[in-house]
Amino acid sequence: MPARPGKAAIFEQFAADGITYMFGNPGTVEQGFLDEGSRAGDLSYVLGLHEGVAVGMADGYARAAQRPGLVQLHSGVGLGNGIGMLYQAKRGGSPLVVLVGEAGVRYDALDGQMAADLVAMAEPVTKYATRVVDPSSTLRVLRRAVKIAMTPPRGPVVVVLPADVMDELTTEPAVPTSLLDTRSVPAPDALEEAAQLLLAARKPLILMGDGISTSGAQRELTAVAERLGARVWGVNSSEVNFDTTHPLYGGLTGHMFGKDSARVVAGADTVLIVGTYVFPEVFPQLDSPFDENARIVHIDLDGYEIAKNFPVDIGLVADPKLALAGLTKALGPGPRIVPPAPPTPTPVTALDDEPLMDTFVRVLAERSPKDLAVFDEALTCAGALAKYLPPREPGRFFQTRGGSLGVGIPGAMGVKLARPELPVIAFTGDGGSMYTFQALWTAAREGIDAKFVICNNGRYRLLDLNIDEYWREQGVPPHAVPDAFDLTRPDIRFSALSGALGVPARRVEKRDQVEEAIREMWAHDGPYLIDLAVE
Repeated sequence: MPARPGKAAIFEQFAADGITYMFGNPGTVEQGFLDEGSRAGDLSYVLGLHEGVAVGMADGYARAAQRPGLVQLHSGVGLGNGIGMLYQAKRGGSPLVVLVGEAGVRYDALDGQMAADLVAMAEPVTKYATRVVDPSSTLRVLRRAVKIAMTPPRGPVVVVLPADVMDELTTEPAVPTSLLDTRSVPAPDALEEAAQLLLAARKPLILMGDGISTSGAQRELTAVAERLGARVWGVNSSEVNFDTTHPLYGGLTGHMFGKDSARVVAGADTVLIVGTYVFPEVFPQLDSPFDENARIVHIDLDGYEIAKNFPVDIGLVADPKLALAGLTKALGPGPRIVPPAPPTPTPVTALDDEPLMDTFVRVLAERSPKDLAVFDEALTCAGALAKYLPPREPGRFFQTRGGSLGVGIPGAMGVKLARPELPVIAFTGDGGSMYTFQALWTAAREGIDAKFVICNNGRYRLLDLNIDEYWREQGVPPHAVPDAFDLTRPDIRFSALSGALGVPARRVEKRDQVEEAIREMWAHDGPYLIDLAVE
């Protein structure tokens, strides 16, 4: 292989791995690297005006494409701006490869401007972080990064690239990264033991998460649930892991309070946990939420998560799809167990009294293409989405995860780049959207034909709900919530702000405006935003 600078060889490696997008925000120390990239015909640089936007787009792309999302960040300040979104990617298992520029190894002793231990900064929010210090190992390190990011449990990897090392020559060949096949299946006797334990259950329960989606195990999970007659609850579940219209679907345990998860698992004498960790709440219970005599089977490819917090009777480190298929066979033939009766439907609200959010989503469901993909960061407004656009088809529903706000707009853009054939719409809140609102400029610049809805209630509504819970727990009488939760002084004019960033928009305040707004949105070729006054 002829010698060429590492900064040029890197783009040969990207081409060998079929990577076609790099999401980033440039800085001076990466100028030589990006200059080389401008001549790489097979790779598109998608510019974000903030590092959180770049990471958010890459996260949405990686989730929808099931491929590595490539990110470029600028030194310590750029990495610092992207850390919130990197945390979200780590908790959700998104395979990101993040390249962070640095002035150079030769300057280490000088403690110059923007100098920082970038590996140490990245380690808490990544699966792996490293620094290239020898030009002859540049491509080796990049392939290792792709391999680690894509090996379950997937997650973000950071590679620090000093500019002086990138300027040095390397003769390394660019060859495709060797990705690992982790589709392991438990031994037959282990599956038989698990099946006998589950068949003995009188009140079985299933807890599932995004490991189901990653392994494509939705059909196998459904077969096990139907064979057992077990309710299925989502734990760390932000994609379509189980048809939410299925009679056995119970809902989501929630991510705030451990007592909510405890209510879900209370009374279950046997629990099958698959493709998730337990439990991901902000305020988890310190004591086990499971009944004292409950038997627990946990299946996941991430052995670290099995029995991490609570003991299990059977722990199987295995691919969920293959393990559930084997478990179905071990459970043996039998009639489908009649599912529990569905809950009594709530009375239908008269259209004159229908909340605006419900009207909007109901009409959207009627007027949208059948293959609509939804990115849901609406949080407190998500009930209407679950009612009228229930997640059913894998690859067409994504939620925020990990607690990072602002992923809705850039995440939907990443989904659209990964799946251009799908119509894509994002729902986000007025507060959450402002973390990454400048992503709209990128949507306009790149012509990314995604649609965006701001669920505008003029506040951090989730904090209103959470402080009510806190007051009840602490025995504090209800009173006025902190003024810091208010977003109305002054009102944010989202339509004007969107237009200034190059994306046409309109405000919807009344039910009789909904039909026209949705028709106009879908008729527009390119990104479009609706500011929906939900309160």
